[in-house]
Amino acid sequence: MEILQVVGPMVCTHRHPGLETMPLRILQDTNGKKQVAVDTIGCKPGNWVFTISGSAARLALGKERKVILTDLTVGGIIDFWEENESKVSS
Repeated sequence: MEILQVVGPMVCTHRHPGLETMPLRILQDTNGKKQVAVDTIGCKPGNWVFTISGSAARLALGKERKVILTDLTVGGIIDFWEENESKVSS
């Protein structure tokens, strides 16, 4: 899982049939790297979210949507976290 910020929606006129109705979001890490994720929770630009990646991203969509091909899904909107506590000391 990663913590990323929502940049905005991605609009695509032609999609794979399994992605036709899925909202897509452009996410960005703190270094500026952008990624596209399936959003089933309705996040908005500026939201910080945690993501689910790999084969688990598809499973996070639920049983009825398990056939959707994705490798990045928004798992939740972050309301708060203690950044200082998240640093692991060596």
